[in-house]
Amino acid sequence: MNKANSLILSILLTFLSLILNAQVDTLATKNNKEEKIKDGWTFGAVPVIAYDSDLGFKYGGLVNFYNYGKPTSYPEYLQSIYLEISRTTKGSGINQIAFDSEHMFPDNPIRITSDFSYLTEQALDFYGFNGYQSVYNSNFEDDDPNNPLYKSRMYYRMERKMIRFAADFSGNMIGDKLKWLAGFAHINHKMASVDINALNDGLSDSELLPSIDSVPGLYDEYVNWGIIPQKEADGGKINYIKLGAVYDSRDNEANPMSGIWSEVILVTAPEFLDNYENDYTQLSITHRQYFTLVKRKLSFVYRLAYQGTIAGETPFYMLPYLNFSYNPSVVIEGLGGSKSIRGVLRDRVIGDGVVFGNFEFRWKFMNTVFMNQNLYIALSTFADFGQVVQETKIDKTNIPTDGNVDLSNYFDSDKDKLHVGYGLGLHFVLNENFIVAFDYGLANDKRDGSSGLYIGMNFLF
Repeated sequence: MNKANSLILSILLTFLSLILNAQVDTLATKNNKEEKIKDGWTFGAVPVIAYDSDLGFKYGGLVNFYNYGKPTSYPEYLQSIYLEISRTTKGSGINQIAFDSEHMFPDNPIRITSDFSYLTEQALDFYGFNGYQSVYNSNFEDDDPNNPLYKSRMYYRMERKMIRFAADFSGNMIGDKLKWLAGFAHINHKMASVDINALNDGLSDSELLPSIDSVPGLYDEYVNWGIIPQKEADGGKINYIKLGAVYDSRDNEANPMSGIWSEVILVTAPEFLDNYENDYTQLSITHRQYFTLVKRKLSFVYRLAYQGTIAGETPFYMLPYLNFSYNPSVVIEGLGGSKSIRGVLRDRVIGDGVVFGNFEFRWKFMNTVFMNQNLYIALSTFADFGQVVQETKIDKTNIPTDGNVDLSNYFDSDKDKLHVGYGLGLHFVLNENFIVAFDYGLANDKRDGSSGLYIGMNFLF
C-alpha cells in the first residue's frame, strides 16, 4: 500500500465513523432544520490508518465518550473520556486514556483533567538545538543512489519510550472567568539510538538502513561528543508541579467564535521530588483570542506564546514539551509539526526558551444533521511561526578536531530566526465536540523541510 492509497483509505474510514448513532432529542432551529440536542452518553470514533516505508503500517482506533447529562447540558459536556490504542508494524505506539470534567462536584465547580499514557517512538525526530544554529541537511537522509552525501534515512531520529501520568485541577478565583490552576505529573523517559535491526526487518537489500556502529545518527554523535550529557542520554524520571492562573471567556471550548483564553503557568521539577539528575523551573505565557467576522460562520483566531527555563537546567528530553492549562491531544511538543508550526519538521525548533504564534481563519461552510448526528464542516487557512529566544548551551570541546568532522554540517553561528509554516485545514465536527482534523502545511524555508500532512483530532487551539 503506498502513501496516497493509505491517505484515501484513512479519509474514507473517517467519513464512515461519523455516522455512529446515539440517543437524542430534537429541536427545530430558525432555518427549519432539525438540530439534535444530545442527552446522556454518546460517542464518536475514528480508525487510525497510516503508512510509512520506514515505520510500517499504522493501525488502531480512538474513541471519545461524552456525557451530556439528563437534563441535557448540550453542547457543553459533563464528562469526557478519551481512549486511543494504535500501533505500527515496526513497534511505535500510543496507549492513552484521558478524562475531563468540570462537573464532578456540583457545589464546587473544580475542573479535573487527567491522563495515563504509554507512548513509544521508534524514530522520533531530532535535529539538534537552537533552531537554525543546528544545520539540517536533507541529503543526509535522502537514499537516492546518486546522492553521495547520504548517511541514513534514520540519521535525524532517535528512540523514545515514555510513561506519563498527569492530573490538573482548576477552579474559580474571581468570578467564573479568572481561574486558578494546579497539577502534578510523573514522566519516565527512556531514550536510545534507533533500533536499526527492527526497522530493517522485511526490507530488501537495497532498502536496508546502515547500522548505528557504521553510521551513527545525530543523537548518537551528540551523546559521543558530550553535547547531550551522559546523565541525560538514556532518559530519566521527572516529577513536576504545575501552578498558574487562567483567564477564559470563550463562548465555546471546541471551536470558539469569541472570547479570550490566556494563562500564566509555572512548571517546576524540584530536587525534593526525586529529580536528582536535573531540577528546573519553566515559565509559560500564552494568549489566545477569537473574533467573529460572520455570525456562526467565519472567525479569526490567533495564539501568541512564550516558554522558557527560568531556573536550573531543563534536561534535553523535556525541552520539546509545551506547557498549557489544557491539552486536547496525546502530547504537545515542538516547535514544528501538527500542534505548533505546521509544515515545519517536527521538533525542528528546540531551545531553553521559545516564542511562537498562530493566525487562522475558520469558515463553517456546511452545517447539517446527518444520521441523527449534528455535523458541520469547516475550512481554515493558517500561518504559524516560532523561534528560539533562549539558547540551549552546546559544549563543542569534545568534538574531534582531527579533520573527520566538518562543523559546517552541524552548526551555524548565526542567531536563530523565525521559522514559518502556512497552509490549509479541513475539519469535520460531530455534535460540537468530536472533531476530526486534516491540516496541510508548507515550510517557508527549506532548512525546515518542505511540507506536512496531519490527520488528527481537534482544532489547534
